[in-house]
Amino acid sequence: MPTVGEALVARLKAHGVSHVFGIPGVHTVELYRGLASSGIAHITPRHEQGAGFMADGYARASGKPGVAFVITGPGLTNTLTPMAQARADSVPMLVVSGVNKTHTLGKGLGCLHELPDQLAMSRTVSIKAEQVENSESLIPAIDAAFEGMAAERGGPYHIEIPIDVARHEHSKVGKAPELPEPMAAEAGQIAKLAEALMSAQKVVVLAGGGAKRAEDMLGQLAEKLDAPVVLTVNARGMMHRHPLGIPASPSLNAVRAVIAEADMVLAVGTEFGPTDYDMYALGNMPEMKRLARIDICAEQLARHEAEMTLKADAGAALAALLDAVSDKPIADGAERAELARKAAWAELSDDYRLMCGLLDVIRDARPGSLIVGDSTQPIYAGNLYYDHDMAGGWFNAATGFGALGYGIPAGIGAQFAQPDRSVVVIAGDGGAQFTLPELMTAAQENLPITFIIWNNGGYGEIELTMENADIDVVGCDPKPPLFGHVAASCGMPYTKVAAEPEALREALMPKAGQSGPVMIEIDAPFIAS
Repeated sequence: MPTVGEALVARLKAHGVSHVFGIPGVHTVELYRGLASSGIAHITPRHEQGAGFMADGYARASGKPGVAFVITGPGLTNTLTPMAQARADSVPMLVVSGVNKTHTLGKGLGCLHELPDQLAMSRTVSIKAEQVENSESLIPAIDAAFEGMAAERGGPYHIEIPIDVARHEHSKVGKAPELPEPMAAEAGQIAKLAEALMSAQKVVVLAGGGAKRAEDMLGQLAEKLDAPVVLTVNARGMMHRHPLGIPASPSLNAVRAVIAEADMVLAVGTEFGPTDYDMYALGNMPEMKRLARIDICAEQLARHEAEMTLKADAGAALAALLDAVSDKPIADGAERAELARKAAWAELSDDYRLMCGLLDVIRDARPGSLIVGDSTQPIYAGNLYYDHDMAGGWFNAATGFGALGYGIPAGIGAQFAQPDRSVVVIAGDGGAQFTLPELMTAAQENLPITFIIWNNGGYGEIELTMENADIDVVGCDPKPPLFGHVAASCGMPYTKVAAEPEALREALMPKAGQSGPVMIEIDAPFIAS
C-alpha cells in the first residue's frame, strides 16, 4: 500500500501538477517518497521565500496553481511573505508543509522547529489552512484546495501533514474529480447590465488582473461599446496598441479625467486597490458614475458601492455580455482613449519617461516576453505607463503586498511555466539582495533568463520620501555587491551599461553560442521621480 506521502504526490499528479518548488528537510522527507518517479519536476531554491515566490511566478505565467513543499517552523514562516503576496494579487498557490508529530502539537515540548500553533499562524494569510489528521483526510483536503483555486478568487492554500501521519498507509488514490466550470452570471443580471451599457453614451471599462485571460472578449466588447479600456497593473499587456486601450494608471489625473467623463463605468476583475487607483495616497478614488462590477469574489464586490454587481468569472461574464449587446455606432471612444494616453504620458517626469522608454526597448528586443519585476524605479514607472505586448506578460510585486525580493525567484518560476518564452527580470540593487542566492537556482537549471539589475546604490525611493518628509535619511544606503563578480560566481555572462536606450538595446542582442541566464547591470544613479 502507498503511504500518505506517496498518495500526496499521486494526487498532485492527478490534478495536473508538473512542478514543485521546495527544500526537503527531516520533517518532509516522507512527502518526497515517490516524487522522483512521479514525473513531477522538483526545483530546489536556496531559501523557502524563494520557493514561495517561484510558485507565485509559475502560477501567474501558467494559469495553474503553483506548489511549494516546505518544512515545519522556519520553512513555513519563511514562506508566509510569498503567501501574503499571492493573497494580495489573487495568485493560486498550494503550500504543503510538514508539522511535528500529532501528539506533541501545542504542548510546548521544545521539539525541533516547533511553533505554538502553526495552523493558526498560516490562517492569517491563507485562504484556507488545513491539517491532515489521518490518511482518510488527505485526498479531501487536496481536492478542496484545487476546487477552491479553480472556482473562487485565487490565493494561497496551506495543507500541513504531521510527520507521523505522513508515514501512514493510504488506500488507492483514485481519479481526481473534475474541477468546476468558470462561474457564469445569471442571465437576468447580464440582460440588465447589457441594457444599461447600451443606453449609456460614454462607457469606460476598467480591467484588472481578473480579466487578463479574457483578452479577446474584452477587446470585442470594448469595440462593440466604443469604450476606452483602462488597464491596471495586472491587466497590462491586454489590447496592446489597441486604439481603445489606455495602458496607464488610474492614479494619473489624465486617466481619472476620462473615467470621470464617462456616464457609465464597467469594472471587470479589479479590486480597486489603492496601489492601482490611489498610488499617490491622496485618500480618494477616481470619480465614477453608474459603476457596474464583475468579480468572482463576493467579498470584493461588497467593499465598494456599485449600481450593479455580478459575481462571476470575468471570461464567462464577458462572453455572455458579447452575446447580449449589439454594436454601437462608432463615436469618440478612440479619441477619448488617445487623449488620455497623451495626457498621461505628459504627466510623467522626464526621468520616468526615460525609464518607460527603456521598457519599450526590452519589449521590442524580446517580443512576447514575460517581464517580471521587483519594487524598483523602472517598475514604478512602468506601472504608471507601459504598454506590454502580451496579456499576463507584465507582473511585479510593486503593488498590493509589495514584497521586496520577489523578482528573481518569481522570474524563475515563470520560466519553468513558459520554457519557450523569453523571461526578463527587473530588480533594483536593494531588492535583488533579498533573494540574490536564487541566481544560482537559475544557473543550476540553465534557465535562459535575462536578469536586469537597476543599480542606483540603495533604496532611492525611500530616501526621497524621507527627504520630502523632512526626516534625516537613515538606512537607505545598503552597499550593493559587485554584480559582475556575483554573475561570475554563478557562471553567467555579465554586461554593464548606462541607463540609455541604445546601450540597453545592444546588451539585449542575443550572443552566438550563449545559453542559460545572463545579467545586465544598468548603472543608474538615483533618479528622482
